[in-house]
Amino acid sequence: MVWQDLVFMAGSLLSVVFLAPALRDVNARIPLATSVPKMALGAVYAVTFATMGMSLAAIGLLATGLMWYLLAAYRSPRAIAASRSRSSTSAASVARDGQQRLPTLED
Repeated sequence: MVWQDLVFMAGSLLSVVFLAPALRDVNARIPLATSVPKMALGAVYAVTFATMGMSLAAIGLLATGLMWYLLAAYRSPRAIAASRSRSSTSAASVARDGQQRLPTLED
């Protein structure tokens, strides 16, 4: 094991730690134009480090790529808007008829 492997892994895992508050914050909005390229770079770098025999760095970068994927899935403005529209449609349906139903074109 070379020391550079540990340094790259530590840096990647610090990125995960620093990104965790954004994932926990339901009001955070991270554009897909930011998160998708960072996710792709994490995956490409992970494969690159793995082929160089730096498995710890590869694991750290996979974790970073996964964190960016989660941010894209749950904290992009599009994901937040879809989540809110689903919950408001569901709440409106329950409030209107007293029972939950599938939304129709009229909704």
